[in-house]
Formats: sequence, structure tokens, C-alpha cells
Amino acid sequence: MGSCCDSKDKELDSMLKNHRNVLWIVLLINLVMFFIELSAGVIAKSLALTSDSLDMLGDTITYGSSIVVLGSSIGKKVWVARLKAWIMLIFGLSVSAHCIYRFFNPSLPELGIMFGVGSMALCANLICLALLAKHKKDDINMKSVWICSRNDIIANSSVLLAALVIYFSRSPIPDLIVGAGLAVLFTKSAITVFKDANQALENE
Repeated sequence: MGSCCDSKDKELDSMLKNHRNVLWIVLLINLVMFFIELSAGVIAKSLALTSDSLDMLGDTITYGSSIVVLGSSIGKKVWVARLKAWIMLIFGLSVSAHCIYRFFNPSLPELGIMFGVGSMALCANLICLALLAKHKKDDINMKSVWICSRNDIIANSSVLLAALVIYFSRSPIPDLIVGAGLAVLFTKSAITVFKDANQALENE
């Protein structure tokens, strides 16, 4: 019996160590990309790029809080998952407000910066998604961070698509559309995480 318990403890410790290592890597990647995208978004006057940088900041907070609750009770993991959902929801509302402002104050973004930084962010987040994918079914903590990473891929792809359409149309409207789409994505993801957190609590 003792040998069985020791084996399970070692297996759990190994899993938590893997989770911690992966979360630290994706946290650092997202933190670096947040500063790069935010600076580029302001310089390029791109709502899509700026919105994506906010998503990076939210993910950095998400990964940090996920590290804190590794090995904790399901109650703490659910609490942190709900915190992540609130962060997504707040970003969704802030991007919506920015969309309204930019609708009445349109400007054509700098496409070179959008393409370059958007491509860099997509590559970085593909690495993050690959690292998190094999752990997404482990628990609510890892599933919620995987959802955040998945959102990043969608957001990065949308930024590049917007830049491509703007290149041919010479209109700022695609940038606004992507910003609004990301606001909807953040809100829907927040609702999904809220539901998953409640379900995890009920199953405990």
C-alpha cells in the first residue's frame, strides 16, 4: 500500500513540475510579446494589434495565477479560473469601448508593422499552444490557460487577416471589425470558463 501511495505521489509531483515549467515558459513569452505588441499597436495606430496586446497581458496574469494554485484544492483552482474569466470579460468590454472611439475617429494603420509584429506574435503563441495542448485535460486550471492560448492564435490570425484586407481596400474598417470580433471572442471565452469552473465545482 505504501509503495502504491509513493508511486502516486511521485506521479503527481512530476505532473505539477511539468505544469509549472510549461506555465513559466508561456508566461515569459506572453509578457515579452505584450510589450512588443502594445508598442507596435500604438505606433501603427492599429486597434487589432493593441487589442491583441491586451489579450497577451491578460494571459500573462492568467499564467501567473495558474502557477500560484498548482497543487491546490479544486476550490482555489475554480476561484482562479473565475478570475481569468473576469479578466477576459473586462478586456472584452474595454476593446468594445475602444472600437466605438475608433469608429468615430478612424485612421489607417501602418501595415508593415501589423504584418511583422502580428506574424511574430502568431509564431510565439503557436509555441505556447503546443506546450499547453498536452495538459489541457489535466484539470480546470490547465484547461482555462489552454483556452486563453487558443484565443491568442485566433486573435493573431485575425490581426494578419485585417492587415491583408486593409492592404487591398485601403480602409480602416477591417481593423475595427477585428477589434470588435476579438471583443466578442473574449466575452464568449469568459462565459465558457465560468461554466467550466462551475461544472468542476459541482463534480468535486
